[in-house]
Amino acid sequence: MTLRQSFLDGLEFEADRFQIEAFDALDQGKHVIVSAPTGSGKTLVASYAVHRALERARRVFYTTPIKALSNQKYHDLVAEHGGGSVGLLTGDNVVNPEASLVVMTTEVLRNMLYAGHTLDQLDSVVLDEVHYLQDSYRGPVWEEVIIHLPARIQLVALSATVSNANELAEWMETVRGPTDLVSERHRPVELENLYLIGERNSPKLHMIRTLHGGKANPKGFRFDAQFRSPNRGARRGHKGGRRARVKWQSPGRVDVVRKLKQKDLLPAIHFIFSRNACTDAARAVVDSGMILTSQAERSQIRQIVAAKTSGLERSDLAMLEFDRFVRGLEAGVAHHHAGMVPPLKEVVEACFVRGLTKIVFATETLALGINMPARTVVLDKLTKFTGDHHESLTPAQYTQLTGRAGRRGIDRHGQAVVLWSPWVRFEQVAELASSRDFVLTSAFRPTYNMTANLVRRYDQERARQLLNLSFAQFRADASIVRSEHRLDKIRRRKQRLLTNLETEFGPISELQAAIETVDVAQADIQELAYALSQVSLGDVLELDGRDVYNGELPKIGAVISVAYRKGRRVKVVVVDEHAESFEMAPDTLRTTPTVLGSIEVPEPYLPHSMTFVFEVSERLVKTSRLGRQRKLGPTGSIQSVADVPAAARRTLQRIAKLDTELDNLQNAAAKSASSLGRNFDEVVALLESRGFIDQWKLSSKGQQLARFYHECDLLLVEALEAGIFDGLNPAEMAAMTTAFIHEDRGPNPNKDPWFPNNNLRKRFGTLTRLQWDLAKQERRAGLAETRQVSAGFMAIAYGWASGGGLDDVLVDEDVSAGDFVRTAKLLIDVLRQIAKLAKDSQIQQRAEMASVAVHRDLVAASSIVEP
Repeated sequence: MTLRQSFLDGLEFEADRFQIEAFDALDQGKHVIVSAPTGSGKTLVASYAVHRALERARRVFYTTPIKALSNQKYHDLVAEHGGGSVGLLTGDNVVNPEASLVVMTTEVLRNMLYAGHTLDQLDSVVLDEVHYLQDSYRGPVWEEVIIHLPARIQLVALSATVSNANELAEWMETVRGPTDLVSERHRPVELENLYLIGERNSPKLHMIRTLHGGKANPKGFRFDAQFRSPNRGARRGHKGGRRARVKWQSPGRVDVVRKLKQKDLLPAIHFIFSRNACTDAARAVVDSGMILTSQAERSQIRQIVAAKTSGLERSDLAMLEFDRFVRGLEAGVAHHHAGMVPPLKEVVEACFVRGLTKIVFATETLALGINMPARTVVLDKLTKFTGDHHESLTPAQYTQLTGRAGRRGIDRHGQAVVLWSPWVRFEQVAELASSRDFVLTSAFRPTYNMTANLVRRYDQERARQLLNLSFAQFRADASIVRSEHRLDKIRRRKQRLLTNLETEFGPISELQAAIETVDVAQADIQELAYALSQVSLGDVLELDGRDVYNGELPKIGAVISVAYRKGRRVKVVVVDEHAESFEMAPDTLRTTPTVLGSIEVPEPYLPHSMTFVFEVSERLVKTSRLGRQRKLGPTGSIQSVADVPAAARRTLQRIAKLDTELDNLQNAAAKSASSLGRNFDEVVALLESRGFIDQWKLSSKGQQLARFYHECDLLLVEALEAGIFDGLNPAEMAAMTTAFIHEDRGPNPNKDPWFPNNNLRKRFGTLTRLQWDLAKQERRAGLAETRQVSAGFMAIAYGWASGGGLDDVLVDEDVSAGDFVRTAKLLIDVLRQIAKLAKDSQIQQRAEMASVAVHRDLVAASSIVEP
């Protein structure tokens, strides 16, 4: 029996077409990229890669972007292959590291490659969620792995559906050899997009489909009253202006749950981009008295809670408001966010996967790979606060969040429900729901640690070659090719204009000399402005020019808007047969438009509505007979010698604009081609100036830098060299190390942190000056600045490492228990690195003692992963 057949015989279902295609690629020894929607079954391809390796007594690594997903995948694989065959490597856990199948975070594999680990028995590597390579912090790690992993090792890359999957596959084939792209666009469970609107002074909720026939549902526009021009029914605002009465409001979260229950749309995940709001929403539903579970389900919930929280102390449970949390779970309601401690998050996940929890209010972190499918996904808002401003969700983020909707084999349809908001037009909701635009970009840039490892392992020429193998450079090179095509097109257009100009008016040098002192543009602009002022709504125009955003105008367009700006400047918006809108002004036209006829403009007149634009476009396409043509602008044509310079000037203007466009494209191409190389040179120069590199060789602290894996790697080594850690006891060591780890949340960080003692205050001052000096050098070099150090967690770490209880160290601090645990885990990781890499034996010893002191009680219980 073949490996393939034995695998297929073990399945309880028939493999899909795209899965078979991927199996074929693996059997042919190729690398494979599987781009498919969430829940489509792309992990079956990874399972086959694991089966092939294990059956041939080879090893396979399964990498994921985050620890939580690694832990979940570890449990899944242990259930399938047994604990003896599966290992786990994350920053928190080392379980059975020599196993044939090892689950790890991608950073762990990158570190293994740089450390020179032998991978002789390694057959293949699964890169789950490979679209993470565009993540600004983790992204470069994925590219480093793909570039540095030995070519004989087969890669299985699993990705969400991306628009430029072909580009990713071409890059991987360039870097690693034969690569097959297997794409699947079809969702196994069809997604239905819904819009939910509340009504003021009424408990009634309105639920409509967002899309109708793939386009915005016309019924949705009636809920945009707040965006319409005021009318006689409007009332005055506080500044004397008029504003429309708004009948609608965002539905209350308790009401949303009732509606979902009524429509049989539970279980659901309700995404809210605020931790506190998630907790408050869950509590509001519980306090409303709503019970969504049966007695049998509540019994199962209690068993899961007992199993998952057995390692937590009573005092810690009280601090975590555990009883209130369990009361919500038993009602079928929970919240899930990064501010919770891992054991409680694991309880929520376990209950939801089993169908026991009916509604989870969660932040977007739940959408990052963790397998928690639901019947319905609710999006509270389509905007989120980034820390200093609000930004709209991208199509990629919308797809990622709604990818959880619909359980394969259970639901016929998955529902994505967006709640009404006074700040978002229905048209924006429909655009997100219908968009398939998810272009994968690269976040690759040379970091200090990466540069040190390139210097350590390769000569200069080879190091640069490896940089040029990055996806970032590949995309830049492709952009240069596209730019060259555009440049060639512009040069040919310019040459045609020059030829026509000289044929009609004589040598260009004489024309330029003749009009050197004349205002080149004004007369022509006024003539074109007059022409545009004559157009009417519905006019079908023949056009030649560019729009105000420098894109080419269509040859034919229907007018949907004529507006006059300050100074009687006219702007006209037209729609082409593809429903694309273009805005033009007098100075963007090359020639006077010709009116070919007209069409009727739809009612009501809503030129900013997607539905309105589509309707105009369809009428333009269907129009077979147009009226009599008429030329806009003053009557007559060039009849005298005096008219000739104006026509010549217009052509010269067009040539000048083309010259500007040529210069801009050439400069952009040159910048794109050399930006990575320049960035690398600046990093090398900075490291040389600080004594990390000398004539392409690492100094002793350069060797330290090559083995420090942290975003503040350079600053950490400089701090060790400056003696900032010298003589510290374990508790002080833990406190000082948090300066490199802790990030202040919110726009107003603590400006006057509390220090456990004056010794730490002085050392933090020294560290701050070190960081300022480095940041100044980074700014001069045009490099990304190392993250600012923070003293906001020092007192907490000092108290915990000194043996304090959780309630004692957090009592006066604005830090959640989940953030405390997460920061403590990061602290342990860095302390262990210091213990290995510090030159001073006392620092090594104190760092090790500090890591042990931090790794206790709730922190230790949150790190345990049992087979």
